Amino acid sequence: MKYSYLDKINFPSDLKKFNLLELDQVASELRKKTIEAVSKTGGHLGAGLGVVELTIALHYVFDTPKDKLIWDVGHQSYPHKIITGRKNKIETIRQAGGLYGFVKRSESEYDTFGTAHSSTSISAGLGIKIAKDLKKEKSNVICVIGDGALSAGMAYEAMNNAGSTNKQLIVILNDNEMSIDKPVGAMSLYLSKLLSSNSYSSIRSIVKKVSEKFPKQFSKVLYRAEEFSKGLISGGTLFEEMGFYYLGPLDGHKIKNLIPLLQNIKSSNFNKPIFLHVITKKGKGYPPAENANDKFHGVNKFDIISGQPTNKSNLKTYSKIFGETLIEEAEKDDKIVAVTAAMTSGTGLSAFSKKFASRFFDVGIAEQHAVTMCAGMATEGLKPFAAIYSTFLQRAYDQIVHDVAIQKLPVRFAIDRAGQVGADGATHAGSFDIVYLSCLPNFIVMAAGDEGELKRMIRTSLLIDDAPSSFRFPRGSCIESNSTEDLLPLEIGKGRIIQNGNKIALINFGARLQACKDATSNLLKQGIKITLVDSRFAKPLDTNLIDEILNNHETVITIEEGSLGGFGSIVLNYIHNVRKQNTNSKIYNIFFPDKFVDHDNSEAQYKSIGMDSISIENKILSILNVNETNFKKINNL
Repeated sequence: MKYSYLDKINFPSDLKKFNLLELDQVASELRKKTIEAVSKTGGHLGAGLGVVELTIALHYVFDTPKDKLIWDVGHQSYPHKIITGRKNKIETIRQAGGLYGFVKRSESEYDTFGTAHSSTSISAGLGIKIAKDLKKEKSNVICVIGDGALSAGMAYEAMNNAGSTNKQLIVILNDNEMSIDKPVGAMSLYLSKLLSSNSYSSIRSIVKKVSEKFPKQFSKVLYRAEEFSKGLISGGTLFEEMGFYYLGPLDGHKIKNLIPLLQNIKSSNFNKPIFLHVITKKGKGYPPAENANDKFHGVNKFDIISGQPTNKSNLKTYSKIFGETLIEEAEKDDKIVAVTAAMTSGTGLSAFSKKFASRFFDVGIAEQHAVTMCAGMATEGLKPFAAIYSTFLQRAYDQIVHDVAIQKLPVRFAIDRAGQVGADGATHAGSFDIVYLSCLPNFIVMAAGDEGELKRMIRTSLLIDDAPSSFRFPRGSCIESNSTEDLLPLEIGKGRIIQNGNKIALINFGARLQACKDATSNLLKQGIKITLVDSRFAKPLDTNLIDEILNNHETVITIEEGSLGGFGSIVLNYIHNVRKQNTNSKIYNIFFPDKFVDHDNSEAQYKSIGMDSISIENKILSILNVNETNFKKINNL
């Protein structure tokens, strides 16, 4: 599609050629370009559509990349990418070798700080501002925080620190949870322009100086009256008390209002951090997004006219199976509660939240709070399930250790997005939870090899009332099992043999099970019969099963969707440090490489790291060839 204005923009400096009315047209075209790109690639759409005007205004007023602009969270950044030299690559976003779906420093000098999780911008921005001051470099630092990121404690920790400094750090709250009507918008615009002007700042300083000449009690009354009247209209009392100069709320979709205000901020000298409250509408300008419950937060490829996905699968996801199974159990047990951290739909809990509204809690982007709240619930006999993505659970590690594990509280961790996650890339991959949970005393650690095992692990966790437990499952779809075994809980620490073979045993932990089945099936066609084991538990380890495998096989291979230090390491520790008898078996471990895996589709990711079915098959064949060669050498054949 050809664009009258956007085609003339390659970098932010090109924006300055246009007047304010023309910038409205730029915004319209930028919004269309964003929709067009995401319809072809899938990705995050709603948040980006909400910041189109703000993106233009910021790059128009400030001198990026000299002035440092930080987007938090990074999925707001698609329009930013388009006007910062990546317009012709935007349709490669989230594709192999293409643009990353979040902000990435190595991708562009305009990407000041990598932001793919959330709530880090103010901390990073303050660090950058301090560094600039120490180096005596003049540079504005602007942090755009939004889409729920202000619900995290880290953001408030950063504001508390920033507010005690004399640094003119600019924090912009992209508030897309509220609406703004015309009267409030008009009053807010007037107030914000007034409060950001040098004249008002001077008057305020004069008032402060004059009040010092009056008796102390009168000065306090004068100051409180001024602060109260400002806070009453603008809602900024909280941020003022934290040491910020508050402006807003302001309609974030009116460029003609945003630019003068940002220019005032740029030219001012407050000697304190500034907090600008901007109201935006998630999904703005695209009716299917505006009307959707999630505002097209994250979407697959879709038809632009209808907004309907073009490659919709009829298969259920692991997340949906988790949610449905938890509902089944909650109908029988009123002590079951579900807690998540801004991941209601992502973790499959939307239906649960409607059916059991009083037993469901979405705490926002606050994983630390979520975990300790679950711990508190557990002390009172409730059965809390903390449903959190593996990558986000990392934020709450201290709470897992101190508040849950040490106290042996039966919090049940439903760990979604285990393993590689495809287009979301390294920042969202579930690579480390096997390691960081298995090393904790008192923890029971499970991984579902298929959908039936996930159901059984949910039921198993409900029987554990004296220790924390976790079960992990991958992103994506699965074929449902109708086995009656799915209704039964597991014996704690008990694995299963899926098929018996000879010489080589393959021990799986987690969702590589189907790839292992495919590999062993292909090998069987070549006359090679492999023993396939599904461990189910990393902790407690089924040592009886491991002994049986070691006693009857020349070679043992472990495989897991996680980093070094996980299931394979636990098996090796048992063999070398715990097991009473020596083994002649050769042990190999397959796990994630010591690197962050680039974004791609998940099948390609597993192929690139040697964990798809063909790679597993080739690994086994190479071991067989080495063993055969060594046998011939030893016997002089």
